Amino acid sequence: MENVLDAQSVEVTAPVEQVQPGDEASALPVSDPAQNQAEEQQQPDEPAEEGSIVVEASGNHPPGDPIAQINEQTYTVVASIDQAFVEPVALAYRDALPSPVRRGLSNFFRNLREPVVFLNFLLQGQVGHAVETLARFAVNSTVGIGGLLDVASADPINLPFRENGFADTLGFYGVQPGAFLYLPLVGPTTVRDGIGDFLDTLVLPLAVGRPFNTPYYAVTAYTIRSLDERVELDDRYRIIRASASPYDLMRQIYLCERQSEIDTLRGREAEDCVDTFRLDEPPPQPVAPEADEVAPQAEPVAVEDQGVEPADQPLDVLPAIEPQAQPQ
Repeated sequence: MENVLDAQSVEVTAPVEQVQPGDEASALPVSDPAQNQAEEQQQPDEPAEEGSIVVEASGNHPPGDPIAQINEQTYTVVASIDQAFVEPVALAYRDALPSPVRRGLSNFFRNLREPVVFLNFLLQGQVGHAVETLARFAVNSTVGIGGLLDVASADPINLPFRENGFADTLGFYGVQPGAFLYLPLVGPTTVRDGIGDFLDTLVLPLAVGRPFNTPYYAVTAYTIRSLDERVELDDRYRIIRASASPYDLMRQIYLCERQSEIDTLRGREAEDCVDTFRLDEPPPQPVAPEADEVAPQAEPVAVEDQGVEPADQPLDVLPAIEPQAQPQ
């Protein structure tokens, strides 16, 4: 029959359900953020392309350095000032004063530390070293002309200077260094060492008084000791400056030497920090630009290079060419 529809020619479509505007969000598939995060963590890391540089960031600070970012920023500023101002002044100080004069000033201020060294050896119970330190102070203060000459270190006395202080005494009895600090005008230190160094500076002003308690002496002594130390450690400054991470290297050297000093006082085997960080090697020298690196000048081009044969005779001896007569 004509009114009978062919089932194969009829397209049956499902009724379209109209979505209300408020139901658009509900029509989308819902995903659990926690599940997505877990799936991302389970996915293996994609390998980096060959030749690419992978940088891994970490918010963790080095052990014992909770304010590493502030310390490093302070060190960067101080190192720039040192290179621009302090280093030239220290090298001028080295060149202006003869070596015996500089050595005499260094001996004088080191001799003034002997009472602090003596007191801390007593606090540590090392009576033998305390007696030797007292003998050094007596000999150098008299025969050594107020400490300008280190007579006690030479033959036949042979009493070398031993570094010691309240920071060493605190470490001797097991006080931990605490947080590492880098302070302007002080340099690298720790909480323990900062307290100990402050106590060291109080011994002479409180025990003797004038002139050690005057600002004039404090500023003069600090300036001379700082310049002398800067000259003595100039190679080390250059090595640290040329390293890939100057702040980290400076920090590691300081902590190594402080721990080595305390281990020596305790009679333990101390690490050789000079050998560990290769501080005895000559520092890298700045490379001056060579003459070959200057932009080369254009070389004169030979006639053969242009494809033109050179003239057999100079121009001034070539035969003159007579002008041809014009036709009438």
